[in-house]
Amino acid sequence: MTRMTIEARLAYDLSGTVDCLMQIEAAHVAGQTIMEESLRTTPVEGFDRIAGDVALGTRAWFAAEGRLEVSYDAVVEVTRPKVDLSALRARRARTLNAEATPFLMASRYCHSDDFVPFVTSRFGDKGGGPLVQAIRDWVHAEMDYVPGASDARTTATDTFVSRQGVCRDYAHVVIAMCRAGGIPARTVSVYAPHVDPPDFHAVAEVYLDGAWHIVDATGMAGPDEVAIVGVGRDAADTSFLTMMGAGTLVEQSVKVTEG
Repeated sequence: MTRMTIEARLAYDLSGTVDCLMQIEAAHVAGQTIMEESLRTTPVEGFDRIAGDVALGTRAWFAAEGRLEVSYDAVVEVTRPKVDLSALRARRARTLNAEATPFLMASRYCHSDDFVPFVTSRFGDKGGGPLVQAIRDWVHAEMDYVPGASDARTTATDTFVSRQGVCRDYAHVVIAMCRAGGIPARTVSVYAPHVDPPDFHAVAEVYLDGAWHIVDATGMAGPDEVAIVGVGRDAADTSFLTMMGAGTLVEQSVKVTEG
């Protein structure tokens, strides 16, 4: 079991009144227990909570103007175990349930069709968990973690070519390759204590043996030491703050400590 304390801070200067969609709170989901939490913002108009993708986690709609400041604090106990990916089996596509099926398809940042030739030639003798493990190990070995190497437009295909990026880029390449290999995969926004530099973190999650399993090709977070926030097809679905208007980031800090 891992007990972690989370402190997240955001500050934006907004141009006019802006509708915002925020997903920053740790999810109440199996494998983790929220012991304490508090969320504070500067004055906003409305604060309507809605379920996250596949009803995992919580988002909130609100409107704000001028300076928007957000503070989130939580204590989370993680009981999710480590799992040997190589021992897990994949489901045949036609047996997938309604939740897993959409995550077999290409998405905005994960053009999985681009990766079919590479996955077939490089990992063609593998399937299921062994394929996922091989993909994770390849991405970990072949890519360099370089802050600033990508931006909001960078796709998994771009990252595959450049061989560098940050956590979301690592996750996108893993997801695209897994989908190309016939394995449902999705992105997961998380908090984790060993992310360097400290920040919001993104990992992949794959559907094997009838359950979802976390995969982090950066090597900075295992499944037993992450607090899940939300999931989606790729990073477009898991942004901590999406603004329907103009705004400038003034400050962002994330501190996650064990114990």
